[in-house]
Amino acid sequence: MIKAVIFDIDNTLYDYDKNHVYGMKALADYCESAFGKSEEEMRKCYKEAQKVMLGRIRTDTAAIHSRLLRTQIMLELWEKPLFPHAINMYHAYWDTLIRQAQPSLGVKKFMQDLKSRNIWIGVGTDMTAYIQYKKLTALGLAPYVDFIVTSEEAGVEKPDPHLFEICIEKAGVSADECAFIGDSLKKDVEGSAKCGLKGIWYTQGKEPETEVEYPVIQSFETVDIEELF
Repeated sequence: MIKAVIFDIDNTLYDYDKNHVYGMKALADYCESAFGKSEEEMRKCYKEAQKVMLGRIRTDTAAIHSRLLRTQIMLELWEKPLFPHAINMYHAYWDTLIRQAQPSLGVKKFMQDLKSRNIWIGVGTDMTAYIQYKKLTALGLAPYVDFIVTSEEAGVEKPDPHLFEICIEKAGVSADECAFIGDSLKKDVEGSAKCGLKGIWYTQGKEPETEVEYPVIQSFETVDIEELF
């Protein structure tokens, strides 16, 4: 019997890919206004900054997602002042992305239905904690969440078992009483299943291209909780 359902955030509770476009456009606008850089120049520097950042961090942790580190390195590459631009660029990206983001269709009702069945709701996500808290609040889903585990807290990224172990610990039930829902077949579904949870693949409205051994949710609007669990 499932007593806790744990969700990924990005591309599960909302469409990250769609809203990343808005964030990048806002960042490009800032760079053009502040430095006279074209969008093409910004994107080229953004990619280079990501490579530099990964080389400096040298490990698969939440820091690899830090847009503040990325904007800092962009400014270093351009030989521009860090203050106030690094933080301004960070906010241009994230504030715009979060402002545009909407919860996945049906997910709020799905969470309400879980709550009505006294099922705990958790979040297990890569990324730094602060920005994930901001997203959950902006999406209107924060009131339904009982616990959160980020890769910043775990010190590792999914599918490392340690992150799922913390999810189980916080859920306060056994692994086989937990379900994990996410868009990444490898990270979320296979990763959680290897740790004894019930991995469920959220396909963002798409028909799976291949058969999988795991339950599939195409839309939270049409999912049958009784059938799923």
